Amino acid sequence: MNHTAKSHQGDHRIHDHKHRFEHWYRDNQVYFITARCHTQFPAFASDHAKRIFWDRFDHYTAKCHFTPWITSLLDNHYHTLGYLKYGRDLAPMMKSIHGSTAKLVNDHLQAVGIHSYCSADSPLVNGRLVPFWGDGRNTYFDGCIRDERQAAHAYRYVLQQSVRHGLCRNWHDYPHTHLNIEMERAITRATELRAFLYGVPYKRYLR
Repeated sequence: MNHTAKSHQGDHRIHDHKHRFEHWYRDNQVYFITARCHTQFPAFASDHAKRIFWDRFDHYTAKCHFTPWITSLLDNHYHTLGYLKYGRDLAPMMKSIHGSTAKLVNDHLQAVGIHSYCSADSPLVNGRLVPFWGDGRNTYFDGCIRDERQAAHAYRYVLQQSVRHGLCRNWHDYPHTHLNIEMERAITRATELRAFLYGVPYKRYLR
């Protein structure tokens, strides 16, 4: 089994009694990653904001040796499932994606004006969402996929996000679900690479 490095276990490692915000860094590992905008604000409601996300996401995932299998971006959050070659690249990848996206999308929000997006009680300050991701401290959740069954479950979960949120009836009709590698092919290759965290129970995707 590959060595698992972990981030510092702070006082806020549990959120809503469901998620840990302790990050695990493993080489040769399939990861599920998700992040949500602060207060669930729809920062990605516009096509322009979504284009910013995809540009930064594609750039930094390639730079940091992360191969997305499938990714779905909605107005206030995203999910991605894919293969990470080096565990040490996870934190800098997420910092780069989130930092650059927050800056550019906030510039866009500020330029178009607050009233184009929300009511007077919005979380924007001077037209900007600060913090942009999560609570500003815990900005994303990552999970090491345990086995083929969990990988298939997570894949289908991401695939159906647009349907679950009522944006379309068929995921094919939603342009911001990007399927890069077919599920069977991705899982077969991950099995060959032994890129799962076998033997460690994790109930979230076994329901």
